[in-house]
Amino acid sequence: MNRLDIRITCAVLVLLMWAPAQAQPPKDATEYRVLATNKTSTMQQEMQDASAAGFRFGGVMGGDTAFGGSEVVVVMVRDGARHRFDYRLLATNKTSTMRKEMQDAGDAGYEYRGQTVFKTMFGGKEVVVILERNTETPIKERYQYRLMATNKTSTMQKELSEAGGQGFAFVGLTVAETAIGGAEVVAILRRRLP
Repeated sequence: MNRLDIRITCAVLVLLMWAPAQAQPPKDATEYRVLATNKTSTMQQEMQDASAAGFRFGGVMGGDTAFGGSEVVVVMVRDGARHRFDYRLLATNKTSTMRKEMQDAGDAGYEYRGQTVFKTMFGGKEVVVILERNTETPIKERYQYRLMATNKTSTMQKELSEAGGQGFAFVGLTVAETAIGGAEVVAILRRRLP
């Protein structure tokens, strides 16, 4: 082998070793998984599956997509941290049911992460709330949730002010059509339990 052959062989070896390293995403890269369904009943399981693969909830939105029609769309994020989370997705058009389900989740250590409005296959609209709990650490905090629903913004102002005086922090807001109240402003607040 002459010097030129050795140089070419070395260059090829360097390229072969360098190429796979470049094909891998950097260790600090963020990956995303987009989940979309027109059935809220399947979204919770899809979120659990994504969590098992190392993803964590990033955001939620309900609405009409180009090919799926009315869907709930959730973005899950994997950024290198390897915590395992458990998710609860609550969906209802009755504020009284949502209040009870949210408090049950709060008692179990779940934290509010997001909410949206979703049009169901039966023509109604549901408020969808997503809650999260880290399964790898002991439950340190429990929350008391308060859900407020009114069709008058002036009433919401008064109720929010009163709740703030009781130690509740605002976490989310949607405008939704509920089964009883028609178009309502739905606010969710929480406070840590002692």
